[in-house]
Amino acid sequence: MATEGGGKEMNEIKTQFTTREGLYKLLPHSEYSRPNRVPFNSQGSNPVRVSFVNLNDQSGNGDRLCFNVGRELYFYIYKGVRKAADLSKPIDKRIYKGTQPTCHDFNHLTATAESVSLLVGFSAGQVQLIDPIKKETSKLFNEETASSWRV
Repeated sequence: MATEGGGKEMNEIKTQFTTREGLYKLLPHSEYSRPNRVPFNSQGSNPVRVSFVNLNDQSGNGDRLCFNVGRELYFYIYKGVRKAADLSKPIDKRIYKGTQPTCHDFNHLTATAESVSLLVGFSAGQVQLIDPIKKETSKLFNEETASSWRV
């Protein structure tokens, strides 16, 4: 144990400290295991959007979540704030080239345990309708707005 000038013992466990190389910080499991962390870019930021839907399935784990990080879109089972999702096992993961997801939302009216519609908007103006449970792409709108857009 380290002692201060007054002779007190310090029983404090540090969760972060700074060195000349940078800040070291104890991270929660869900943040530490985040897949493919986007490197820091001081030029601009990559906004992260999150969408939730409840599928009312019989298992009690009906909540699903979708989020994007940069050009990647992830779909997971959501178990609540007290238990982190296993980020190493997404239900569906998509990586886009040429454009990136900027917004998305589920169709809550038609969502079932077997199928859910997710509408995704992209930085170049395209809109895509996908089903992350069936892992299929249904429709692509405004495809002519970007010539190098691929999944």
